[in-house]
Amino acid sequence: MELDLQGAEALAAGYTAAWNSGQAAAVAAFYAEDGTIVINRGTPWVGRAGITAMAQGFCADVPDLMLVCDGLRLLGDHMVYLWTFTGHHAGSGASLRIVGCEERDLDGAGGVAASRGWYDADDYARRVAGG
Repeated sequence: MELDLQGAEALAAGYTAAWNSGQAAAVAAFYAEDGTIVINRGTPWVGRAGITAMAQGFCADVPDLMLVCDGLRLLGDHMVYLWTFTGHHAGSGASLRIVGCEERDLDGAGGVAASRGWYDADDYARRVAGG
């Protein structure tokens, strides 16, 4: 099943809502059973359990995280999801506003087979430190 633009928009809206719920398993549910996510060329998180662990880490670091979908592009079974998140870092209390994107390969069943996420890690570290 190839998504059309309306389906991609629904997928993006649901994914955004899952992040904003703070429920890591809800985020992972958007991925195929054996789906993967890699952030900034780091170590991949594999499967829904791995993706749940990744989302739990972000939710712990930024417990009031609010994600906004800034836009998306759909190219066949490839999707680009543009995002901004805001919140406060749990450790430092610093206010955060981070922009990034995810490049996704869709699995044909409406799930994400693979995602490559990008954000400016140096900017994130500066903001966490209060800069």
